[in-house]
Amino acid sequence: MSLVVVYIYLLLNFCIVYMYYMTKLTTHVLDIYSGKPGKGIKVELFFLNSENKEKINSIILNSDGRSDKPLVEKEKFKSGKYELVFYIGEYFKKVVGNNELPFIDDVVVRFGISDNKESYHVPLLVSPWSYSTYRGT
Repeated sequence: MSLVVVYIYLLLNFCIVYMYYMTKLTTHVLDIYSGKPGKGIKVELFFLNSENKEKINSIILNSDGRSDKPLVEKEKFKSGKYELVFYIGEYFKKVVGNNELPFIDDVVVRFGISDNKESYHVPLLVSPWSYSTYRGT
């Protein structure tokens, strides 16, 4: 075998392994009210199959407002419809110190994964009165 063929073979194997380990779903929360990461927010992930909701994961965001590990990854990361639930109301009760019924309580984000060989990142920007999301990288 020539050195070029060996190099191409190794490169292709690296790309396959890299893609396998890099297929994942992640999230993070930015609190635009206080200008800080959404530390301690509970987040749940569901896979939506017809009328069924299958709970995939439940986490608490770390001090950077991120999960310590991907919400779902590798062979468990399927194409289809997902739902993230961010329990924002409880978080802002602690941050603002208000025990009244929150305007924004549970933020539900439904989205589709068409190519489960890619990585997806779903950030949430949130205040006690509004929120926004997008597909990040």
